[in-house]
Amino acid sequence: MASTAEFRPTRLLSRLVAGRVDFVVVGGVAVVLQAQPRFTKDLDVCYATELENLERLGAVLAALHARLRGIDEDEPFVADARTLRQTQILTLTTDEGELDLLVDPDGAPPYAELRRDADVVDIDSVTVRVASIEHLSAMKRAAGRPQDLIDLEALQIARRRRGRRRR
Repeated sequence: MASTAEFRPTRLLSRLVAGRVDFVVVGGVAVVLQAQPRFTKDLDVCYATELENLERLGAVLAALHARLRGIDEDEPFVADARTLRQTQILTLTTDEGELDLLVDPDGAPPYAELRRDADVVDIDSVTVRVASIEHLSAMKRAAGRPQDLIDLEALQIARRRRGRRRR
């Protein structure tokens, strides 16, 4: 079983993509992809809640041996559509590292808009959607923790740089 020291976001992303899960990368990994390198120990994703997507996500989580983070190993966790439909946030440990699943992150628009406005990024031959700088900034502003405020500044700089390149 992987520990947080073995966090491999690219492998987690490729497993989600191979499982045909409809998701958008948010959180620290999204900041790294949109603005600047920084340390992060988990992958945060927001996902579509249609039954078919929940079934695909559940299958990927089962294959990754996902278990609830910070909960006694003996506590049962069934990664299936029924469980996923009943939760808004799940913090998991998987064979490939830490994974946080968010249905409706604070500051985020509805999923359809988050997905529509996301940037499509290739990471080691894996194509994923990453929350736009605008949506990511709104989520960081809503969270308001010290790291989020640092991320927000980096995102604002990245937005200005992109604006200059497009002229």
